[in-house]
Amino acid sequence: MEITTTSYKRCDLIQVSGRVDSFTAPNLSDILHTITDSGRFRIALDIAGVTYVSSAGLRVLIDTQKTCKTLNRGEIVLACVPQRIYETLDLAGFVPLFKFFDDTTAAVGSF
Repeated sequence: MEITTTSYKRCDLIQVSGRVDSFTAPNLSDILHTITDSGRFRIALDIAGVTYVSSAGLRVLIDTQKTCKTLNRGEIVLACVPQRIYETLDLAGFVPLFKFFDDTTAAVGSF
């Protein structure tokens, strides 16, 4: 799994590619916690290159979304979601919990 982070004035863009499974999910969690611990709660997550998300990866997304939405401080939005990953999120019942965007520009611009 490869992770690239970019900080903008109003949000952080995180680009993830590869598999997000029980082995790699802690790395993603650490990066997301670093961002939220620094007081930044608006995160755009570009997952165009993600090929697989396990339950551990879903748990990281939900935990971070919960942290970001506490006291209406911000949220995680998802950009460029592959159909297979969207189906996984839908099956788990997570689709209503996130906003989805077709490109990263729109996701970053939503903040």
